[in-house]
Amino acid sequence: MSGKVDRSGLEAAMRPAARLKRIGALIGKESKQIMRDPSSILIALVLPLILLFIFGYGVSLDARQTRIGLVIESPSAVTEELAASFDGSRYFSVQRASDRRTFETALVEGRVRGIVVIPAAFTEDVSAGRQPQVQLLLDGGEPNTASLVDGYVRGVLAGWAQQRAVAAGAAAEPAISVAPRYWFNAELESRNFLVPGSVAIVMTLVGTLLTSLVIAREWERGTMEAIMATPVTAGELLIGKVVPYFVLALLSMTLCVVLAVFQFGVPLRGSLIALYILSATFLIPALGQGLLISAATKNQFLASQVALVSAFLPAFLLSGFIFEIGSMPWPIRLLTHIVPARYLIPGLQSVFLSGDVWPLFLTNMAAMLVIGAVFFLLAARNSRKRLQ
Repeated sequence: MSGKVDRSGLEAAMRPAARLKRIGALIGKESKQIMRDPSSILIALVLPLILLFIFGYGVSLDARQTRIGLVIESPSAVTEELAASFDGSRYFSVQRASDRRTFETALVEGRVRGIVVIPAAFTEDVSAGRQPQVQLLLDGGEPNTASLVDGYVRGVLAGWAQQRAVAAGAAAEPAISVAPRYWFNAELESRNFLVPGSVAIVMTLVGTLLTSLVIAREWERGTMEAIMATPVTAGELLIGKVVPYFVLALLSMTLCVVLAVFQFGVPLRGSLIALYILSATFLIPALGQGLLISAATKNQFLASQVALVSAFLPAFLLSGFIFEIGSMPWPIRLLTHIVPARYLIPGLQSVFLSGDVWPLFLTNMAAMLVIGAVFFLLAARNSRKRLQ
């Protein structure tokens, strides 16, 4: 008789209505835990604001108003015209001197990014029709900035030479004229692609870091034994833990998008539907990775450190957010294929800057779903072993 009772009780526990009731109870429990835990609200709502303001205002890849030293060894009307071209450039903040040694210490200390030297023979060479020489000293310790300054200085010199040619009645246009037009980001504002990319970093942080703590917290507080005494399965436990953080991460993403558009002026040319579909798809691998970390560790501190090293840093360094993936060594390029943020950032930048590009979205979403399925299967398997 007892065997029949146990069997009937097991069948009742496996009914869909009973499953939904248990999952709903777990979701309610985890939601209350989130509301009672200030650290969860801090990570989900306050930290994204801080990161977004840092990337929006503090981080810029635009080399504008770069400090340079302009050395004019022999002043004349010609050198004054050239100096005025540098003064009028929006890319430079110019300091003048008559001796290059004035700026050598400033270049070493980083107070100027380059020294433009107009030699004493410059005016004589221009008057005689010879090609004048200008020396450019750059700080090679920062190669990206040095390359930008080099390009901008060459542009100023080319513009000055063209103006003199026009004034002298010579041909103003070269044999081949290049008329560049920049699509999607006409002003070349780095903020317009840094802010959308930072949304992916925020979602990685919220999705993976918070979920990496949920099961570890149960073990630390001794409540996992109570859960093990209930008919809850490993799959139901994972679903009950994931759903509240899924909603919380979407709320955090919404907050970031509102700030990106209304505070930082980033255009949103795509649809909100595409934005939410991309974000929801990305949360599958992000939450799955967090659950796997949480199931594999029983300590919240260890889980948080593993989450930062295995999720946040790869998303920041290996996703194409800051560093171009194509310029990385091929072993690192292969490694980037298992970083979920690599597939979200191009989608976010497309939604914001160019619009809905569904062939790109579908391909990247498929990759994120595959990675997420692997993480969830590993998390469920690990959780089942722990519960047994």
